[in-house]
Amino acid sequence: MATEPKHFRITYNQVHNLIKRSAKEIADFKPDVLLAIGGGGFFPARVLRTYLKNPDTRGSVPIFAIGLSLYESIPGSTAEQIGRQVIRTQWLGPEARQNIVGKRVLIVDEVDDSRSTLQYALSELRKDVEEAIQLLPEDERGGPKTQFGIFVVHNKLKPKLGTLPADVSYFVGEEVGDLWLDYPWEAADIEEHDRLAQAQNP
Repeated sequence: MATEPKHFRITYNQVHNLIKRSAKEIADFKPDVLLAIGGGGFFPARVLRTYLKNPDTRGSVPIFAIGLSLYESIPGSTAEQIGRQVIRTQWLGPEARQNIVGKRVLIVDEVDDSRSTLQYALSELRKDVEEAIQLLPEDERGGPKTQFGIFVVHNKLKPKLGTLPADVSYFVGEEVGDLWLDYPWEAADIEEHDRLAQAQNP
């Protein structure tokens, strides 16, 4: 039978405060769009928008979403492991692709584990932008360049399978070891989740 990996439970308040702290640095990137990788990027993106909101100029930063999956079940265990390939479960439609052309786009996810998902998302989004530009009238193709950044709540300090280009801004809430992180939005019993989280952090 497979050995369960060591779990570390994260609470909503911990995630919220990490995002609040990170938002000060992310504000300098001035994202026009937050692009959440579902399902772990949904909650961080929504909280981040609260701290990036500027009612005097732009109002709320819009949130778009894509769905990617890299994990698969471990036979004989309740845990999951990193799979062999990234699978799209949801992607941007033609209108949304046009709406990120020339914008500062911040990709948001909960954890940078193998980096494969982030590499895939960035690579495919850049292809989408290039295709969207070719659909523009010729006199509109020379506008501002689309710039991408990445924010993750946690980055695991481990060898990565994926890589990110040097021209992509990378923001991290907290660096952690190679643990299995249990996020509160994955918990069926949130009270028990919080109790176990408190027990591991006396």
